[in-house]
Amino acid sequence: MRILNNTLVKILTRNNVATEEDLKPMMEEAERSSRPLQDIVLDAKLISEVDLTKLFAQYADIPYIEIDPRDIPTEVLNRIPERIARQYNAVIFQIDEDGTMHLAMDDPDDVLATNFIEKEIGSNTKIYIAPHSNILQCLENYRGDVNQELNEVIDVQREDDGSDQKVSEADVAEDSPIAQTVNLLLEYAIRSQASDIHIEPRENFVQVRYRIDGVLKEVNQLPRNVLNALVSRIKILSNLKIDERRVPQDGRFKIKVAGKQYALRVSTLPITDGEKVVMRILDESNQAITLQQLGYWGKSLAIINSAIAEPNGMILVTGPTGSGKSTSLFSVLSMLNTPEVNISTIEDPVEYKIPGVNQTQTNAKAGMTFASGLRALLRQDPNIIMVGEIRDGETANLGVQAALTGHLVFSTLHTNNAATCLPRLLDMGIEPFLIASTVKAVVGQRLVRRLCMNCREQYVPTQDEINEIVSLFNLKPGQTFAHIHDLELQAIEQKVGGDTPAGTDDTTIRTLWRAHPGGCDECGHAGFKGRVGIYEVLGMSRAIQKMITSDATSNQIQDQAIEEGMITMQSDGLVKTLRGNTTLDEVLRVTRES
Repeated sequence: MRILNNTLVKILTRNNVATEEDLKPMMEEAERSSRPLQDIVLDAKLISEVDLTKLFAQYADIPYIEIDPRDIPTEVLNRIPERIARQYNAVIFQIDEDGTMHLAMDDPDDVLATNFIEKEIGSNTKIYIAPHSNILQCLENYRGDVNQELNEVIDVQREDDGSDQKVSEADVAEDSPIAQTVNLLLEYAIRSQASDIHIEPRENFVQVRYRIDGVLKEVNQLPRNVLNALVSRIKILSNLKIDERRVPQDGRFKIKVAGKQYALRVSTLPITDGEKVVMRILDESNQAITLQQLGYWGKSLAIINSAIAEPNGMILVTGPTGSGKSTSLFSVLSMLNTPEVNISTIEDPVEYKIPGVNQTQTNAKAGMTFASGLRALLRQDPNIIMVGEIRDGETANLGVQAALTGHLVFSTLHTNNAATCLPRLLDMGIEPFLIASTVKAVVGQRLVRRLCMNCREQYVPTQDEINEIVSLFNLKPGQTFAHIHDLELQAIEQKVGGDTPAGTDDTTIRTLWRAHPGGCDECGHAGFKGRVGIYEVLGMSRAIQKMITSDATSNQIQDQAIEEGMITMQSDGLVKTLRGNTTLDEVLRVTRES
């Protein structure tokens, strides 16, 4: 359900949920952030999703319903193919004797969707509106528990004697139980929004784990005797050698689930109990998202926008593997991708395909490294260059030379924070004056799990928790965030420190947010759904340039950047904690080393 801002204001004011004065700050935030007012209202817990759906149903004169998924017969549900049901968030929950079909949607105002579905199932349809979370519950009926389905298709009749079983062609054929098992594992992982699938041999079973929102979760234990056939099926899909089990192999294949195409990057590795397989899931239909949607704001966003507007120079993104560096660069390149510029990249591997961008993948066996690839790119008349990673002095030197000769260069480094990136370049043999003159900005980043907006809960922190925040984030008693984090933070205007007990008018942090124990159906009972970035963006001021040429330490550079107003990753995380995007524990989990 998507309600227009003006309509939402009418609904809320007419039903005495809020006054226009109450909604004014939210409307201003919606205009400033380009977010729908509906999302901001729901995030603020001004009204629940269920109550808002009821009021909209009344306003639009559409029948409202909440459905118990257990009451929907399978043959009724399947009148709409799963792909269409998920695409339009629609389910048939009842068919009358006269053939009338009762259809529930979360957005019956979507005329294109309703027309398409009625054409698909017939025109004799009665349409209802149901809460989005209720529709999601019903959609899960299309697929039962993955464990139950896997147990139905896996052939467990063969006994495993612990030997290295040979795999026949029948074992891995398209219609074999093993092929169905692989398909189920892939489909369930994609529906769970997993980023990686781990298939790990153990002594007596095969462990299957998904990485969801950055955290590994076991989803199944398969019989040990299916390991070789399972791995062989994946190797066939990835065009790998099925009889080679002694050395690592890398491959790739594509699948289509619910009308969307996904690429899977496959890595096999021999371990003590057999071959382990890890598959990285890449959504090829991913649309470019803005820096604001990634979580950049305030001064950090301003520095980035200023740096990418430069005609030349180097912009570096740093952080550990899996911290979202590629996504940040993908977003920036999409912003800069116009017909007037030539953008070329050298990557390992190409994770996101960007229309109009010339992307090249490294190939060490063929001699195509980051350094040799960068040399080739410089002969291709580029305006903008992206190098997947600076791993050695040769690549670093070529990147700096490219920046000096009129190119805008983007790349990544593996360091703990933005400030340590600069001494790292020195260690690679880059002259200090070259670093100072070419580097325009350095981004340090991590990913934290995002709280489920449907079930997150507020609580009043204890004074001990407040004291811990003051200590961990080096905040002074009575210090406000507003002067550190720009005027945007006036919306929360919460202080840190002080002697008054939490919860009183003078307290520093009145409330924090946490995951609801056990979560809800919408987040898969995890309490978290999705991830959001926390960032620090170090701009290259004259003072910092001078410090680099004077052999300053990373700590000294960090202190100077903070003095100039840099928002550190910890501070950005604390702000997002106060806003209810994540939890303090999440921020501390990913920033301890930085």
